Amino acid sequence: MAQNSGTSNRGFASMDREKQREIASKGGQAAHQKGTAHEFTPEEAREAGRKGGQAAHNKGTAHEFTSEEAREAGRKGGQSRSRNSAKSSRSGQSGRGSRTGQSGRGSQSAARS
Repeated sequence: MAQNSGTSNRGFASMDREKQREIASKGGQAAHQKGTAHEFTPEEAREAGRKGGQAAHNKGTAHEFTSEEAREAGRKGGQSRSRNSAKSSRSGQSGRGSRTGQSGRGSQSAARS
């Protein structure tokens, strides 16, 4: 009888990373097609990014930006934000109302008064 070293050659954890990614990707695609996939709100995404960044810093694997990289990232973020703001104002919607499904007509209590 062969000795068992306590590990198994079976299951998801024993697969190489590329195979795991392939299987996980298929599961994510199927969930989106079914409509059951979780879609992050901006607040949830921000929190997840903050936690991931904090974990990377704690492990020592986080990217350390040079001052030039930080300037470039800030510039791109500002451009994106102003572009999104311009799109919202052209369509006559505020960024928040269109994201949350609000009609922009005010709250129901204000409409009743």
